[in-house]
Amino acid sequence: MPKVTVPGRGTFEVERGKKLVLALEDNGIDVLHRCGGKARCTTCRVEILAGEFCDVSNSEKEAFSNKGMEAIEDHLRLSCQIRVNEDVAVCPIMTVGNSGMDAGPRPAE
Repeated sequence: MPKVTVPGRGTFEVERGKKLVLALEDNGIDVLHRCGGKARCTTCRVEILAGEFCDVSNSEKEAFSNKGMEAIEDHLRLSCQIRVNEDVAVCPIMTVGNSGMDAGPRPAE
């Protein structure tokens, strides 16, 4: 099983192929997902510290572009759009704790 590391929060194993946003949330990381995992709001973005994910999808590119951000240059990805297939280290950018917002509807598997 692949491992996800979140600095300051620990390392945990997740089922291969699980959406990163759900892996984070299911392990006590209060990542936001205001649009419910539909790649629209970018609140579930994470900084990739180590590991590889599949290429950035068109949905991610469009979401970042609409917010005036460049995903690849900033090492940012939308955790609702990527699946964990190998060990990774990520840092959630927006959380319930640092934003004061509710997480949002749980994304679908």
